[in-house]
Amino acid sequence: MPERTLVVTDSTASLPPETAAEHGIVVVPLQVVIGAKVYDEGPGGATPAMVAEALKAFVPVSTSRPAPAVLLGIYEKAAADGFSSVVSVHLSGEMSGTFESAQLAARQAPIPVLPVDSMQVGAATGFAAISAAAVLADGGSAELAAETARERAALSSSFFYVDTLEYLRRGGRIGAAAALFGGALSVKPLLRVEDGRVANLERVRTAARALARLEDLVVEAAGDQQVDIWVAHLASAERAGHLTTKLSERLEQQLYGREVWCNELGAVLGAHVGPGMVAACVAPRLDVG
Repeated sequence: MPERTLVVTDSTASLPPETAAEHGIVVVPLQVVIGAKVYDEGPGGATPAMVAEALKAFVPVSTSRPAPAVLLGIYEKAAADGFSSVVSVHLSGEMSGTFESAQLAARQAPIPVLPVDSMQVGAATGFAAISAAAVLADGGSAELAAETARERAALSSSFFYVDTLEYLRRGGRIGAAAALFGGALSVKPLLRVEDGRVANLERVRTAARALARLEDLVVEAAGDQQVDIWVAHLASAERAGHLTTKLSERLEQQLYGREVWCNELGAVLGAHVGPGMVAACVAPRLDVG
């Protein structure tokens, strides 16, 4: 009987349910705490709209990682379902304890588990998980799948515009001094994920200029490579739609007929960036000879 490996990721990977199902990827939810209530992220739980409304109303919002026991339960079910190993791909360990939970659960799992720290957030983690699944579908080993996920995540670029750095400051994802400086003189900050953490990239005077610059940054990161592109927003559908249209036009050759993904950011990531955020991920494809 051939060996089978399951790919697991978390809800911050922003995979549409149908995409996860298509690739056989199991998604474990993170939690969102709104006021005194705890919700799983995803369908039937915390939604982006709930988070946006709570933030606008100054209702306390926080997030938490899945407990090691939750991940262990997924790994045990994989073993019971006949899988011989697991590749578990998660958002940056610099920003969440999810990867640590995977490591702790892996030690108790009945089958080998290879935890992967994508050092990314959002769709960059999702594209890494998809690449791992593709390796396995082609008959590759769990080790090769894990290494491919790390490679694709490392090649990916994640940029985002926020109306204010206040939400990142509240969640401890960016320093108070950086948040203060970013808000000075109505500066609009552009950020990127660097070494697994949120880093200041540029400061632009207006939202319109910031979004135009975001578009240029994505095009520059894509270069002449074949890429997958993801655009996300929180309570800013018009901005995201405009960016998606522009990137689809400017990167037509690099997309090679694929659509630019565009959706609302999940509740967990949305809790840290706030309404008005627009993000874009550029993920170079590894399967182009």
